[in-house]
Amino acid sequence: MGKIIAVANQKGGVGKTTTSINLTAALAEQGQRVLIIDIDPQGNTTSGFGVDKNAQENTVYELLLDDCSVNEAILRDVIPNVDMIPSNINLAAAEIELIGISHKEFILRDTLDFIQDDYDFILLDCPPSLNVLTVNAMTAADTVLVPIQCEYYALEGLSQLIHTINLVKSRLNSRLDIEGIVFTMYDGRTNLSQQVVENVKANVDQNVYNTLIPRNIRLAEAPSYGEPITIYDTKSSGAQAYRELAKEVIQGKDK
Repeated sequence: MGKIIAVANQKGGVGKTTTSINLTAALAEQGQRVLIIDIDPQGNTTSGFGVDKNAQENTVYELLLDDCSVNEAILRDVIPNVDMIPSNINLAAAEIELIGISHKEFILRDTLDFIQDDYDFILLDCPPSLNVLTVNAMTAADTVLVPIQCEYYALEGLSQLIHTINLVKSRLNSRLDIEGIVFTMYDGRTNLSQQVVENVKANVDQNVYNTLIPRNIRLAEAPSYGEPITIYDTKSSGAQAYRELAKEVIQGKDK
């Protein structure tokens, strides 16, 4: 059965979508069959795989509103070993349209039951806010992977997110756990990056990945070419970092 991981952080600009795209690609490169679901109305994960988000007939929006089946929404083999359920700006209306629908927090979970066995991993790229989309993702997920930027306020945002995860766990999804915390935009030349890593490790009783995702210009360029970093610049430090993170995530599933 595939492991469902929500990639989430209520803070924007922490490398959440970058991590969703490149962890997916690195897992696939290591032989894992992966489904990536773009649950952010911005659709950046969709376009990050070279998919025209505005040309899609069936997206997460249609899926949540029961206008298509899950199999109709899946784009097959956007890169080898990776399927996708895309997103676009239409998804922003879903929160309003789902008002009054009973059990709306469980729509995604119930949908994924049909296909979970088809994949080794299902990754959910969440929007940078706590809304019905993020709650759907956390209700469907087994674990939450939390990217955090190496900056001064990292710990503050992390404590808020852990509180949210615990709320969802107590009320909607008793099996939900934190997969792990991954540091992004790490710059080993600065004291601040090193201090943030040490501060989080000292104050948070959660799994912190050994892999540090570097601040890397090639990582920043790759989305504009519609390619994950493992394809865009396969030898870059960013590509190698996500390969190492993928190994840690696979090891975590095998435990």
